[in-house]
Amino acid sequence: MTDMNQLVGSHDLVWIVLDSLRHDIADAELSAGRTPHLAALFPGGWEKRHSPASFTYPAHQAFFAGFLPTPADPKADPQRLFAVKFAGSKSTGPATCVLDGADVVSGLAERGYHTLCLGGVGFFNGRTPLSRVLPGYFMESHWTREMGVTSKTSAGQQFALAARRLAEIPRETRVFLFINVSAIHAPNHHHVPGKKSDDPDSHAAALRYVDHCLPTLIEGIGRRGPAHLLAFSDHGTLYGENGFTGHRVGHPDVYTVPFASTILPPA
Repeated sequence: MTDMNQLVGSHDLVWIVLDSLRHDIADAELSAGRTPHLAALFPGGWEKRHSPASFTYPAHQAFFAGFLPTPADPKADPQRLFAVKFAGSKSTGPATCVLDGADVVSGLAERGYHTLCLGGVGFFNGRTPLSRVLPGYFMESHWTREMGVTSKTSAGQQFALAARRLAEIPRETRVFLFINVSAIHAPNHHHVPGKKSDDPDSHAAALRYVDHCLPTLIEGIGRRGPAHLLAFSDHGTLYGENGFTGHRVGHPDVYTVPFASTILPPA
């Protein structure tokens, strides 16, 4: 396990949440060579993990409290990468970065990080009190309709804005960049010409689209210096399995998510 105490303060931190991405589809696309940029970032492939929740809002509340998806292998190291001080926590260890405050975002801000959120799905759009909660954790947050679930170009818009903001923030200021990638979330059928409804094929096509856009973000991160990057999903989604469609369902394909990490050196 990476010792986050050796990285926090010297590295930018990047979390990319690929909203609704299923582990089985992510793994199949990477293994078949259809997501080459993700494969280059994560040569070991996707790790199978379990999400703390079945839909976006509670999953992100857990993430921002330091409870990222947990290993599906019961023999895996249970240590968390990040935590906030909490009496009796059994999942913190010597490699865990334990932060002050009520959440990871404010804890990193206290360590000198500029916290930056690029929203995607509706829980980040800032249009209602509920949809202001998650982006409200951050010093700076952005959302536009072009970055939302109905946009065919959402990932390109998100990654271009992230790269631009990373270039504008002084290099001596460390950044915690969080992106909720909306492209894979329903509706995703517009990523397959002529398709009228979502299915596993359009889910995979949406992931390939995100992969195509990824170099813009990676280049923007690399121009600033070293960074620790996490990519993972908040939950999967269903396309008729056991009669269910969507998420907020206690189904293995909803709770089983992909997870990967890497350290990016300066470009």
